[in-house]
This record gives sequence, structure tokens and C-alpha cells, in this order.
Amino acid sequence: MVLVFPPSKRPWPGSVVQATIEGMTITFITGANKGIGRETARRLVACGHTVLLGARDRERGEEAAAALGARFVPVDVTDDASVAAAAADVAEHEGRIDVLINNAGVQGPFGDPGDLTAADARAVLDVNVIGVVRTTTAFLPLLRRSDDPVIINVSSGMGSLAFTHDPGRSESHVVAPLYASSKAALTMLTTQYAKGLKGIRVNAADPGYTATDINGHSGSQTLTEGTDAIVALATEEPGAGTGRFIDRHGEIAWS
Repeated sequence: MVLVFPPSKRPWPGSVVQATIEGMTITFITGANKGIGRETARRLVACGHTVLLGARDRERGEEAAAALGARFVPVDVTDDASVAAAAADVAEHEGRIDVLINNAGVQGPFGDPGDLTAADARAVLDVNVIGVVRTTTAFLPLLRRSDDPVIINVSSGMGSLAFTHDPGRSESHVVAPLYASSKAALTMLTTQYAKGLKGIRVNAADPGYTATDINGHSGSQTLTEGTDAIVALATEEPGAGTGRFIDRHGEIAWS
């Protein structure tokens, strides 16, 4: 299976439009020491991006960055000081970013919502929604130094009302109140940023049911398949569009 984007927008090495006269796209990815984030970093390095690999765990982050040819930047998206320090680090070393990929996420409790606590909700929302706000705000000055700034929010079909009500889709068979709610909030946040941030393309990507730690590697897609949509958005040509929600097959209706 392949993405259905026009040929000029496919994420193949050699078709990447670089955003600056230096000829290098600088991409910052949160939660990139494993899973979807790490595979996205690997593929974008292969596409010629300078990848800044953000992670909370220093040891794992440094290992991943060294293995992939990226630069490790410590960041905890739930901590104001940590995010500010990460932005300052990038400002000092690279001076800008062209692509921000808000990938860091947690699943929270699955199953009976009767057992949920306010602390459970805060923990999920602080990463999946508030962490995106916190990181985006801190990195906006660096994005605005780019000729073609891009924000990609890694969301999920679990946040789609249509998908979670369709008995033919896997999303409808999962009870994940906090994860699903947080991803619904993130997709709406994406549309609002797309409307409000002039000159910046803001889109959301649904990796699909991908084998990662978050689902005990039960997903039916490989990591490479799960990163197709993210890589496509990160390597599009300028003017490709904003306020979209896509998976590896193409655009998803907002619903």
C-alpha cells in the first residue's frame, strides 16, 4: 500500500524541497527516542534533514541520536523550563527550525472509565495536548525564522468521532477515554492553529494501528508504514496546504 499524494509531494529522497539557502531542512521531533518518533527521525535523516531528536530520557535519546545521525536535545514536554531550555539550545546551535513534529504522547488507562481519576486525566492531557501547546509556543520564534515553517501534530484516528463510531474500524472496538479525548482535542487544536498562525502550515497525521510500545506491539502496521503520513507532511513542497488531517492513504475528513 502506498500514499496517494501527487508525485510532487511524495516523501522520496531527492524530492525534498529544502527550506533555506543553506539547502538543509532542520526538523525537531519530540518523543523521538523510540517508536514512531525514532522511525520518523531515521527516515528524515535519510531524506537529508538535519534532525534534532527530542527526548526526556537522556541515555535513550543520546543512543538514538548517535545511531541515526541526529543531534539529541533533551526535552520534557510537560515541563515549562525543560521546553524553554530546549528552544534556547536550538536557538544557540541551529538558529531556527523548519519543521516541528509534536510526536510525544502517552496512552493513559484503557477500559472501564469508572476507575478514572483526575490525576489520570491530567497526566494524559499534559503530554498529548498541553505539551503540544507548550512546545509549539516555545518554538514559534524559531519556526518564524524559516522560509517555509511547518508544524505536524501526531494525532490518531482514535480522536475521530466518525472512526470510533464505525463498527468496521478497529478504533470503534477500543475503550480509551483519555487517549481518545486527548487526540480529539489535538485535532481541533490543529485546525485552530492552522487558522490562526499565518504563514505556517499546520497539519495532523494519523499513524494508524502501528506496532509500538503503546499497544504492546500488537499493531498491524510496521513502524515504516506508521510514519508514512508524518514523513509525507514533513517533505511536502511549500504551499501544499494547511489545516489537514492525513493518514498514509491520503486526507481524512475532519469528523
